Order: sequence, then C-alpha cells, then structure tokens
Amino acid sequence: MDLGILLAGGAGGDVIVACALIGTLGLGAQWLAWRLQAPAIVLMSLAGLAVGPLWSVLFGDPLLNPSESFGDVFRPIVSLAVAVILFEGGLVLKFENLREAGKPVRRMIFVGGPLAWVLGTFAARYAAGLDWASAVVFAGVMVVTGPTVIMPLLRQSKLGGRPAQFLKWEGIVNDPIGALFAVAAFEIVRVASQGDNTVAAAAWIIFAAVEGIILGIIFGWIMIRAFRNGWAPEYLKAPLILGSIILCYALAELVEREIGLVAVTAYGMMLGNSKLAGLTELRKFKEDIAVLLVSGVFVMLTADLTPQIIGSAINMNTLLFLICMLFIVRPLSVWISTAGTLERNEALLLGWIAPRGIVAVAVSGLFGSLLIDLDRVGRFDFEGADQIAPLAFAMVFTTVVLHGFTIGPLARALGLARRERPGVLIVGANAWSLEFTKALQASKVDVIIADSSYRRLRPAREAGLDVFLGEVLSEDAEIKLDHARFSAVAALSTNDSYNSLVCSHFAPELGRHMVHQLSLSEAEESDEKVASLNARGRTLIRRGRTYDGLVRDQYRGWTFSRTGLTDKYTLEQFREDRPQADIVAEIRPDGSLVLIGPNREARGGDGTTLISFAPEVSQAPDAAPEMGGLALS
Repeated sequence: MDLGILLAGGAGGDVIVACALIGTLGLGAQWLAWRLQAPAIVLMSLAGLAVGPLWSVLFGDPLLNPSESFGDVFRPIVSLAVAVILFEGGLVLKFENLREAGKPVRRMIFVGGPLAWVLGTFAARYAAGLDWASAVVFAGVMVVTGPTVIMPLLRQSKLGGRPAQFLKWEGIVNDPIGALFAVAAFEIVRVASQGDNTVAAAAWIIFAAVEGIILGIIFGWIMIRAFRNGWAPEYLKAPLILGSIILCYALAELVEREIGLVAVTAYGMMLGNSKLAGLTELRKFKEDIAVLLVSGVFVMLTADLTPQIIGSAINMNTLLFLICMLFIVRPLSVWISTAGTLERNEALLLGWIAPRGIVAVAVSGLFGSLLIDLDRVGRFDFEGADQIAPLAFAMVFTTVVLHGFTIGPLARALGLARRERPGVLIVGANAWSLEFTKALQASKVDVIIADSSYRRLRPAREAGLDVFLGEVLSEDAEIKLDHARFSAVAALSTNDSYNSLVCSHFAPELGRHMVHQLSLSEAEESDEKVASLNARGRTLIRRGRTYDGLVRDQYRGWTFSRTGLTDKYTLEQFREDRPQADIVAEIRPDGSLVLIGPNREARGGDGTTLISFAPEVSQAPDAAPEMGGLALS
C-alpha cells in the first residue's frame, strides 16, 4: 500500500504511522540543528515542507497530510501544544527579571509592543493584502521575537552589554504577550462575526480573559500548596503539572474559546514566580515536553500547507510586507518607545535585529486555521486568512537568515561587538580555582568565576573578581550569563561528575577542545577510558593531576606564577629551572589564552606568558622580580 495514501487517511488512515513520522522528522530536525549549530526552527520547517507540499509537487500526493490524518482532532492537538508552549513562556517570565531588564526593555514592552501591533496591522492590511480581522490577529503574533533564535545569534556575534540584554529580555517577555494580543484580537473578531455588538463583545472578552487569569492563578496556588505541603510524591509532580495544564486549558475553554491560552500563561507565571523548591526539575520535564510538542507542531503546520497556498503567498505583496516589517515597523517601534534611553548606535542595531521564532509560527498557524474555520460559519469574509501561516514562515525565514548574517558585521561596524579577546569561565569556587582566577586576571585575561553558593564565592568577591552567582546549567544562566565574554570553560569544582556535566553542556557551543576539567583519578590511564565516551571535557594540566592533589600541594606552599618568555629565557629553560611546575595555561603574544593539557602542550615563544603552579622559588635565572605576589620571569 502506498505510504502517502495511508498517511493522508486512505485505507483507514493510520494515525500511528503519521505520529511516528511527525516525531521522527521533528526530533531528527532538532538533533541535526544541534549537530550543525543551525537554527532548529529552519530545519523543522524544511522537514515539514519536504513531506507536505514538496512531496505533493513531486509525487502528486503529500507524504503527510495532518489535517486529513487527524481529522477533527487536528485543531485541538495544535491548540493543546500551543498551550503547553505558552505555559513554558509564562514559567520563565519572572517579575524580578523584568525589574532587572532595565528601562529600555520595559518601555519596549509596554509602549513598543502595542505600537508594533498597530503598525504591523497596517502593514499586513495594505502591504500583504489581508482583511482587517486577519491583519489585526497576525500583527499581534508578529510582536514576538524568539529567545530560542536570539541566544545563538548573540553567541555567534559576540554581542554583549546592554544591547544583548535588551534582545534577551525582549524575547522572553514578548513571547507570551504577543500571543495574548492575538488571543484578544481573535476573540473580538470571532464574537463580532457572529453578529454581536462589537463593544459588548470586547467587554465580554475582557471579562472572560480576567476569568482565565484568575483560573490560572488558582491552579498555580493549588499546585504550590500541594508541592510545599508534600501532598504529591516527587515522581508524580511533573505528570501532575502536565495534566493540570490540560485541565486548566479545558476549563477556561468552557468559559470562552481560546481563553485557555490566557489561563495557562497565567498559570505558568504563577508557578515561575513562586520560588518553589524543586522547580528546576519540573522545568526540565517541561522543557522536554515542550521540545517534543514544538517539533511536532512545526512539522504538522508546514506539512499541512499546500503548493497552492505557498504559491499564492510568493508575490510582490509578501515582499512588500517583509520590507515594511523590517525597515519601518521594527525600527519605528524601537526608536519611538526607547527614545532617550539608548545610545544612537544601540538604537540602530536594536531597530534592525528582531528574529521571529517558535511561538510566532506556532500561534500564527493556530489562529490562521481558526480564522479559516470561522470564515466558513461566520458572516464576515476573512480574505487572506489562509495566507497567515505562509506569511509567518516567510517572516521567520527572512529574519533568521538576514539577522543571522548581519548581526555580527553590524555590531562591529557600530562599535558594539566585544573588542577584547574572549576569556574563560571558571566553574566552581574553591581555594585552588580562586588563585588560578587571580593569576588569569593579573594577566589581563577576562575571567568569570561561577558557583551556585554565595558562601563559596565570598573570597572571590572580596578579591574584586568578576563572579556569577547561580547554576551555569540552568535556564537563568542562559539569560543572565554573558556568553560573549568567554570562549573556554574550566570546570574546577570538587565534584568530578558535575564537572563532566558542565563540559558536556558547553561543548556543543564552544567545541569540546575548549572545555576542560581536572583529572578524574591519580591513575594516569583512567581519563582515557572515560574520555573515549565523550562524557568529559579535555583534561587540564595532565592526567593524574586531581583536585585533591592540587589542594594538597597548595597547602604545602605551592603557588601560581606568571612567567614571561623571551628569546633569552625560553620554555625549555623554564622547565629546567622548575621541573616540578605544572603549566596550567599560556597567554600567547596575540593575547589568546590556551589552557594546557595532554592534548595541547605549551608552545612557548618570545612574548608568551606562562601561568604555572609550582613550589615557591626565590627567583628563576634571568627572571624579573616578583610582581603582585606572582613571579613574573
């Protein structure tokens, strides 16, 4: 039997095969994006297009036709998936983070967001040719900028400081807000299309939205009480959260259609601001579910497009719409809302960079299909409702590609990119790592020392070192930690398993050759057996040099030294003078930092500075006098 006919609903329509194909394509695209360090949103969209409209053009029928395979449950499936995605957005939207975001971000959210909605509505109406109802709904969704797309762009461009923080916080906060704009617009349109008074409809929608918010808050309060009082075992907490999201959404839908999205967003915000113990584990489960749902939604929405719809969207109207959104709507909304709070070069950059992401496509696809359904039963003609999804994909592809290729050169041209060489992130505050950090800072290396313990970081703060208090593996660190400041990681905590997790976390971003940890055991062959499984970072210093051994030597009087090499005093002479010394890092003449290990030996050379750990000596031959407690030869 032909697989395309089977998936499209022929011969009973094997839904199980359709689900398997959707899951395989979605997660496969996510994995490929991780391997290639490419935007996952683009690869997931391409996967759906390949088995949907492209397959249809090549072979006559699509390999996957979700609307036919799932029938009447297709829309509810997409709605529930979007609900979970918005719950995730609400979960990371903490009020304390909004306070930290600064005045420009707050003005962009409360002034720039509505302004972009209004300007985007005119662009969708007069440039894209949508009807007013579709234009208002679609423009509300286009307010969002995707944090999942922004973070990789910031790392790639090495953009730091205030512009990077602005883009991060705008993406996080605008994700749920833009979706709520679309919910409000759609509900007013839906009620008005049924012949009710528009003012009365708006009043009813506001009332229903308030009820949805109250319902979400109630659900959040119940869950917080249940978890804090131990009314639920640990193994049931994550499933209870997922089940309660669905229940909250369903109850809110009984009040008014699509108000469930408001309720679950409020529910997520209630939990996210609760400081609930164990929320990290729940967030991890939520992230896993969200990845699965996002992958599925993207493949389903793109596969459900037809060649006719895509063809009708490829025209001058679409090009004009993209030009208006990129060169008029975004710059004006940023410049007007943040006037007086940003420098000119910052405003120019932020007025250009606004890549759309997962929420934009998922919510656009949902409301586009809902408007099409409404067109069939309502008294208004929603011309162009079927163009919302193609326009959303066009916006995503255009912004991801254009902004991805231009953010680096533009940041450098405007003087906003980091000019200093990226430094190193030290994870784990202890006696040995603190002295190593001091030696790096004394060598003018940009170094951050991170730990989740305020007490362990106290000596670093008192020494004037740059510290990061928090868990580097957490979602908060993705936002608050400036990834543009480091190109290498040294995991130096006392827990070797944790160090391995840190290295595995940063390896895809920085490269495995740029993540380091201390040796696992004093037996020199042990690291080789583990490293073959790619479960660790590169070994720092040498195999068999463990944390316990280093601290033991530190108590015996070993210290860090900075030694400058010249044509007269070479690396070989240094090793002869100090045969016991462990060379930990070298700073080469061009200013680059290299962490030393079994697979990367010190190179030396004129102008190189060695950072070593060795017993104290009075002075090496031909060495310069000690400076700041560090022997500099």
